[in-house]
Amino acid sequence: MSPPASISSRKADHIDLCAQGDVAFRGKTTLLEAVELVHDALPDLAMAEVDLSVDFAGKRLRAPLVIAAMTGGVDRAEAINRDLASVAEELGIGFAFGSQRPLLLHGIEDGYRVRDVAPTALVLGNIGVVQARQTPTGRLAELVARTGADALCVHLNPAMEVVQPEGDDDFRGGLDTIARLVAELPVPVIVKETGCGLSRAVGQRLVPAGVRWVDTSGAGGTSWVGVEARRAEGRQATLGETFWDWGIPTAASVAQLSGLGLGICATGGLSTGLDVARALALGATCGGIARTFLQAHARGGRDEVLRAARTVIDEVRVACLLTGCRSPADLARAPLALAPALARWVPAGSPLADRLLRPPA
Repeated sequence: MSPPASISSRKADHIDLCAQGDVAFRGKTTLLEAVELVHDALPDLAMAEVDLSVDFAGKRLRAPLVIAAMTGGVDRAEAINRDLASVAEELGIGFAFGSQRPLLLHGIEDGYRVRDVAPTALVLGNIGVVQARQTPTGRLAELVARTGADALCVHLNPAMEVVQPEGDDDFRGGLDTIARLVAELPVPVIVKETGCGLSRAVGQRLVPAGVRWVDTSGAGGTSWVGVEARRAEGRQATLGETFWDWGIPTAASVAQLSGLGLGICATGGLSTGLDVARALALGATCGGIARTFLQAHARGGRDEVLRAARTVIDEVRVACLLTGCRSPADLARAPLALAPALARWVPAGSPLADRLLRPPA
């Protein structure tokens, strides 16, 4: 078990590296650029008629956007998360905590107190599957209640952990742990990756366990393996360099999960509303953006985050208008074209395959 000082130091490193460090994927993209939405020159639609509201994890969002998991467990996270959560409240979008391991193991509350500034927003808790495996459900329920979370994200991050200097290397019992939490927790469970994406095979194992909601956290944006490689030395630093670009691109992960009946939050390298719209067209319920908002906060605090989030929402609305779609649900039924690099990830016979202008062979 890491001492509190070690955990706080790690969380501070994460903030600095994500906001300012060179920790992007090097040769791999999200593949969202491989999604071509079909322009409608006669949309017969006014901007005001586009309804961006969606349901995710049991709550209604006014726009299909989540300020995705970034930080917590260090004093600097307190001001950041409170500003981010208050923006989510103002705009009617979601907000996700970074890992709550510091709170669970050491009672560190910095960065996890936001309900007074976000009383009605969708707030997502966050704990690793390894920590969840080792923790009675009752304690995790207390964690959820203590932070006022509406749902608990259980993150899967084996690639990140094996490179992290303080990381775990035993990932047995993960599916059983998830099934236990789905059955016993009083809030929805969202299964998420941490920068490496979810495959169809994983989705097919999650559905029988009762999981209804997932977060792709795919490859192509921030490499969390790269983040830990920057912090590591020796053998783990070498592993981090080798596996820096490991993972399933975000768009490919959304495509892989097509037709499984899962509500999908697409995260991992999204930075604009057009990225969100492309993810919605692939079948995501909403999109999550992290680094863009963290960098906005570093530039200009809450006001800059609010401006950036409003811009993203405007961009989603325009993308809907220009495809003749009145809602994200319409966008998820509209035809689209995919470049070969992404089309090869689309499962044969899936609802997504039926919508492609040129279905994969």
